[in-house]
Amino acid sequence: MSQLEAKRNQQPRKSLDLLPAEPLWKRAPGRDEEGRALSDFMMIIPGLCRQSTDYVQNTLFEIEKVLKLYGSAVVFAEMNLKINTLWVTVRPVPGICLELPAVLKYRVPEALLVAHKPSHYR
Repeated sequence: MSQLEAKRNQQPRKSLDLLPAEPLWKRAPGRDEEGRALSDFMMIIPGLCRQSTDYVQNTLFEIEKVLKLYGSAVVFAEMNLKINTLWVTVRPVPGICLELPAVLKYRVPEALLVAHKPSHYR
């Protein structure tokens, strides 16, 4: 959750790193300490990177508050401001992949849960 911590007097970086970053699948854990599979979800916050610094910081603060409420279940969280995505990895708690995004959506109304649309669904 440290990537979500934004100091009130510090502006989010908008520069591009020159060093390649590790792919998310290498950074986000797939299993917990006991070898149990973890779950994850992604949310998009459209246009967040184009908002004012104060708006972005307030949004990150709201996300951080929610993630801290679910601290025992949240294993990994990363907000990518370049592409406006929030990736969250959680412990296998029944219903957490519905409840946590719903609370995030309540606190950040523009946040959208990314989901797969089955081919049989019309």
